[in-house]
Amino acid sequence: MTGQLADTIADVLRPVVGGELPVRLVVWDGSEAGPSGAPVVRLNSPDALRRLLWAPGELGAAQAYVTGELDVDGDLNATLQHLWKVARDRGLGSIRPTPALLAGAARIAAAAGALGAPPQPPASQARVRGRLHSLLRDRAAISHHYDLSNDFYALILDPQMAYSSGYWTDPQGENTSGYGLEDAQRDKLDLVCRKIGLAPGMRMLDVGCGWGSLSLHAAQHYGVDVVGVTLSVEQKAFIDARIKERGLEGRVEIRVQDYREIPDGPFDAVASLEMGEHVGQRNYPVYAAALFGNVKPGGRVLVQQMSRHGKHPGGGPFIESFIAPDMHMRPVGETLGFLEDAGLEIEGVQGMRRHYVRTLEAWYARFEENHDAAAAMMGEEIARVWRLYLVGALRSFAEARMGVDQILCSRPEPLG
Repeated sequence: MTGQLADTIADVLRPVVGGELPVRLVVWDGSEAGPSGAPVVRLNSPDALRRLLWAPGELGAAQAYVTGELDVDGDLNATLQHLWKVARDRGLGSIRPTPALLAGAARIAAAAGALGAPPQPPASQARVRGRLHSLLRDRAAISHHYDLSNDFYALILDPQMAYSSGYWTDPQGENTSGYGLEDAQRDKLDLVCRKIGLAPGMRMLDVGCGWGSLSLHAAQHYGVDVVGVTLSVEQKAFIDARIKERGLEGRVEIRVQDYREIPDGPFDAVASLEMGEHVGQRNYPVYAAALFGNVKPGGRVLVQQMSRHGKHPGGGPFIESFIAPDMHMRPVGETLGFLEDAGLEIEGVQGMRRHYVRTLEAWYARFEENHDAAAAMMGEEIARVWRLYLVGALRSFAEARMGVDQILCSRPEPLG
């Protein structure tokens, strides 16, 4: 049925969306508006509107989605892809809270009975305190994301538990040989090990070692001794168990240790995969100096890191509030400047954005295949956070709003 509330919402949003709603809007009172063949978005509670009134835009919509107050029928990725296409086709920019829009929002809220105090933030929203990028706050921010549950991450990642972009060496879309996520992650680990020149007897540092995919691979297949550092107690426990399973005691040491506190460098080679995003803009020179200080003259350093342009270096309100508090990304050229200022010489930069698109497609497919197990393990709200996270990241890389690069550096040494 059509009805007043859905029509009121559509009328208020018309100047914002540049015409007709790009979705079919279904409201809790049974009213509907928008084209019948478009993706369906449901407002299931007045609280959805209340959140959007108090936090207009991405954050309010994300809060409403993860709580189930707002929902999307069918594939969330397809719906967001449709919305971004409409935005491009109509030349839409960011939403500005004009007086007319605010007045219209108040009219919607009054009609919906949604006036009142803001709802409490969802339980899944991050709560970190203290001085930005202090040791204690960094530990809390990392714990919020990475200590969620090793078993939960195993539902999404490949068996090596590699939580960074893979490197897909098969032609795009040609998986006739069975090549998949596990192969792409193995090929990424090999690529890193080759680039930093690992050979038996060398000593390597893995900064932000995650669940140990690179540390274990380097020790097992390249004969090196590895020190890996993480701020996650859960990750260390996971890797320590795998060290025993693979007989790598004495070859791989995992520490719960900040990159600023490594006492026993320099190492023959250093790698840091998608960890530099978490150190912050002001602390990036400290991080770059730690990479330089922990590698021997002539040794190589590989940084795999995401990049981003625009006004949301943390990834946007949803990512910053639910996934990775205090994260900071920048254009890759600025990162190169930080690394050079620390004394490192840039040997090469390899863009891997398209590889991340395929990696995220694979993670998203695994998540959907294991959704019921994930929701049973972590609760429906966390499952909805992760669906939105994976789809949002996939769209950001697919539409080139974000990139990822492997930056190979070395610490210069005198020649001759």
